[in-house]
Amino acid sequence: MSLTTRIITALGAALLLAGSAGLQAETTASGLADIAAGPHRSAENRARNAARHPAETLEFFGIARDMNVVEIWPAGGWYTEILAPYLNESGQYIAAHWDPDAESEFVRRGVERFRAKLAEHPELYGNVRMAVLMPPDKMDFAPAESVDMILTFRNIHNWMGRGSADAMFATMFRALKPGGTLGVVEHRGDPAVPQDPKAGKGYVTEEHAIALAEKAGFRLVARSEINANPKDTKDYERGVWTLPPTLAAGKEQRYLDIGESDRFTLRFVK
Repeated sequence: MSLTTRIITALGAALLLAGSAGLQAETTASGLADIAAGPHRSAENRARNAARHPAETLEFFGIARDMNVVEIWPAGGWYTEILAPYLNESGQYIAAHWDPDAESEFVRRGVERFRAKLAEHPELYGNVRMAVLMPPDKMDFAPAESVDMILTFRNIHNWMGRGSADAMFATMFRALKPGGTLGVVEHRGDPAVPQDPKAGKGYVTEEHAIALAEKAGFRLVARSEINANPKDTKDYERGVWTLPPTLAAGKEQRYLDIGESDRFTLRFVK
């Protein structure tokens, strides 16, 4: 029985009867797409597939079912819902999350919610490994040269805001095997606007992100426009959080019409 068939059997026989039988992972993209649309995910999270293109993004990064894959700071686990089931049988998903013993209540509760998510579906997430990654002191989330792929989604601006971007890229480089892949998605800043060193509006220029990765030793091998959005003007008073899904300035139609942010998608190799 394939992984995606097990998802259906365990989480929604009704979906099978409704015509979603035979979700066979004939290719990487189709297997990922099946999981991304699976009944274990909320309707809200599935709706974001249209803006985030998870199957196409992960295929671009070159993921395979037998890899050891780390996701850096998975937050609420939007990508975890896809990556962990995909790697459950033959690979290993490692969530390099925040510190559960942090002084910040926000951070502690974030880890608690993530763990609760994993506990809801042990048949999908039972193989997940948790690790702590919190600069400046807790940086060894995996042994040196032990993982095949590291992924980070919309996190560089957070590291820049905390002054830890160099340290984060360095620790990712250390953990990857030689030849391993770093996949990066980030809110794309306007190249005509000087980069804010703290990325206070949440935007990072593509060239700045590349420079950070190359400084750590990575080599850029491919770019993709999978997650581009030319409607994003990037000039909002409340930054990128003005757009969905946060809608920090209110649920105004103009922001809904723009959709989620313009994002660059980069693949690096160690």
